[in-house]
Parts: sequence; structure tokens; C-alpha cells
Amino acid sequence: MTIITRVAQWFADSAHWSGSDGIPRRLAEHVQLSAESLVIGALIALPIGIALGHYGRFGNLAINLSNVGRAVPSFAILVIAFQVFGLGDLPIVISLTALAIPPMVTNSYVALREVDPDVKDAARGMGYRELAQLLRVELPLSVPLLMAGVRTSAVQVVATATLAAIIAGGGFGRYIIDGLAQQDYTKLFAGAVLVALLAGATELSLSGLERLLVPKGIRLLKAPVAVRSAEVRAVHV
Repeated sequence: MTIITRVAQWFADSAHWSGSDGIPRRLAEHVQLSAESLVIGALIALPIGIALGHYGRFGNLAINLSNVGRAVPSFAILVIAFQVFGLGDLPIVISLTALAIPPMVTNSYVALREVDPDVKDAARGMGYRELAQLLRVELPLSVPLLMAGVRTSAVQVVATATLAAIIAGGGFGRYIIDGLAQQDYTKLFAGAVLVALLAGATELSLSGLERLLVPKGIRLLKAPVAVRSAEVRAVHV
């Protein structure tokens, strides 16, 4: 019997869809850890990156610090946080938050710096104050790059949240760690499949959110000529 067949049978077993070790419970744990870490990371990283990008100051310092943050292994941060805070969600969230911050800082800074200076001058010429220019002109134009950083962070956090199981955390990592400890490679492979599916779903969900946030005019500019022409005709009709 191949590993794929055994994994399919594992998923078909109703025992794996209920109880404290069931897929719904592990999914909720994985999503909770990932969402908390991503939200905290965004609340820290996005204001910093946006402010630095808007004013054009200390950008190289921010990017270099972000690169240093990427160079530190998440497992090392997890071990240090575990030694300081012990078991529980706190060391896991700290390590995942540290992983989430660098891509969002870098992308938000670059996104704001990429806004055409002529557009900024035009906004100022129309009487926009500093905050209004940022909120109504620069941020809408920066959404694609901003969301690219958020998507990168989110996928990395979802994938790395499997490490939570090493310090008795929950999530899909339990299947991987427990399967390895028990030499149950079907369970291990099933856990890896679940993590991959959740990471893919996260990417698709945030891509949909990006499409909602990007102003329609920018979407038309980025669309292929044929699609752009069709949408323009539809608007006029």
C-alpha cells in the first residue's frame, strides 16, 4: 500500500475529525496562533514601514534590521522565548511575530517609496494635507506591494507555526511531531499535507483581500489590454 493511499485512508477515518486531537481542533489552534502573531506583527511593522516610507528617512536602517531579523532562525527565537516564558502560547506567538515583522517592514517601506513623486506633488497642489495625502493617495497606490509583504509573512507564519508542537503547543504540527515520535509516517505526512493546504488557503484568501483593497483604476492599469478594454466598455454601458 502506497503512502498516498494510507494518507487518504487516514483522512477518511472519522476518528481523526473529532476529539481533542481531531483535525477541526488542530485547525482552530493553528489558525489562532498564526492569526495572533500576524496581527501583532502587522500592528508593529506596518506603521513603522509606512512612516519611514512616507518621510523617506532611515529606510536603509529599517531594511538592514529586517534582514538581520530574517537571518535569525525561528527555532532559535522559539527556544529563547521558551527558556524565558516557559510553556504556553506566549513563546510561540513571540517567535512567530518576530518572523512576521521583517517582510512587512521592508515591503511597506518600499511600497511608499515607489509612489510616483509627481502624484504626491499633484496631491499637495490639490490642497491635501500630510495625513490626507498619505491615506487617500499614497496608501491606495501602495496596496499591491503592502499586501505582498503581508502575504509573505502570513505564509511563513502558517508554515512555521508547526514548530509550536515542539514545546507542547497545538496546531497541525502536533501530527508531524507526534507522528515522528511514534514512527507513524502516515500521520506525519498527513500533518504536512494539512499545513501545505492551510498555507495555500492563506495565500488565496489574502490575494482576494488584496483585490478588494486595490482601487479599481489601479486594477485596470495592471490588467491585460483585452481585459482592460472589456471592463472599460462595461463601465460605459
